Amino acid sequence: MRALLISTYDLGRQPLGLASPAGRLRRAGVDVECVDTSRQPLEDAQIAGAALIAFYLPMHTATRLAGPLLDRVRQLNPDATVVAYGLYAPLNRQWLNDRGVRHVLGPEDEAALAALACGADGAGDEEGAPPGGRRAAGVRPDRSGLPPLAEYAALQMPDGTRRVAGSTDATRGCKHLCRHCPIVPVYHGRFRAIAIHDVIADVHAQVAQGAQHISFGDPDFLNGPTHARRLVEQLHDAFPSLTYDVTIKISHLLQHRHLLPMLRETGCLFITSAVESVDDAVLEKLRKGHTRKDFEQALTLCREAGVTLSPTFVAFTPWTTPGSYLDLLDAIRALDLVEQVAPIQLAIRLLVTAESPLLELDDVRAVVGSFDAGSLTWPWLHGDSVVDALHRDVTRIVAAGASTPRADVFAAIAERACALVGRPAPPPVKRRGVRPPMLTEPWYCCAEPVESHL
Repeated sequence: MRALLISTYDLGRQPLGLASPAGRLRRAGVDVECVDTSRQPLEDAQIAGAALIAFYLPMHTATRLAGPLLDRVRQLNPDATVVAYGLYAPLNRQWLNDRGVRHVLGPEDEAALAALACGADGAGDEEGAPPGGRRAAGVRPDRSGLPPLAEYAALQMPDGTRRVAGSTDATRGCKHLCRHCPIVPVYHGRFRAIAIHDVIADVHAQVAQGAQHISFGDPDFLNGPTHARRLVEQLHDAFPSLTYDVTIKISHLLQHRHLLPMLRETGCLFITSAVESVDDAVLEKLRKGHTRKDFEQALTLCREAGVTLSPTFVAFTPWTTPGSYLDLLDAIRALDLVEQVAPIQLAIRLLVTAESPLLELDDVRAVVGSFDAGSLTWPWLHGDSVVDALHRDVTRIVAAGASTPRADVFAAIAERACALVGRPAPPPVKRRGVRPPMLTEPWYCCAEPVESHL
């Protein structure tokens, strides 16, 4: 059988979600072709020649981008077995079925995908089955046939030079239950560590492609702190000049503060953390497990350890007010974070996706409309039209400032927000002498601005 694996978008990274099942399928003797449509065209002949066509859907944007391609597949190859897999596949099962997808698999169902490719038509597709244990140890990703790493997001260093960046995962799932996170309704608080030798083998393959930096895609790198420590120590022994970045919750930065110097010594350049808000009431509604004070303490700990903390935010929520938005901007300025916060973070609007735990909240149910199959969300309007107008303005400023220094974009956003509430414009942001290291495609998958990448 010939299988075609398709990724539409994966945060500007070479998609592990294609490489991982490709390794298993090729081991089973399946002829596999991988296409990343964020970097490659998808040809009609590729669609027409495949018996099995599988879409990797790790996030909301990727799922929406798959819609037109699913229609195209149905027109060009109606006899193909069409599969969707990844985090967002089970969350959008009915939408996918309506578009001709016969099998909907979870984020770790490589074995079921291989069985389908080998002719077992009823394999997998276990609705509601918890992930875990389905990806056998020793079946390593196969990145052959994917675009080279140099075509993906790079690491930009403080001096302006760029390094080729790869990416991989050390764990799957997450043991936390943040209400806005799409991982929660799929993993239900579970996580699983990937064998260290398999992770290092994948990194080795990317270093052979030229990778000088690795971005770990784990929702929380310290879900398993002992596993994380052993991994980065072995990784540093194998590749002493390799740098990396990770994502870690604020609560884990505090709980495992003793590990921060070790992370820096083994090559960690920066830590992304989903701070989301500086309003404790909003943090409680999102079930983040930290407070504003905790965030400020974690920032201090990272700076003392010599590791950059890059916070992400969900700036627009049903609870945002013009005053709280200005408070967020004031906090970013006061904490000297202007250069460490990607401007897109100031335009992020809370997504209420299918099966979102946010729907547990009365004040969320009160503002959402009917589920919209076009956007794959429960759309909501803020009770204060000024906030929605501010969101539109900030989104335009961020889009127009894609190649503008962060400090200038921040200043434009602050000026607009102050004008809306009649507050004097703030003083100019003082430019820091050294910019922090950052990826050239700064993104975060738990919430996205409306119409991004579409």
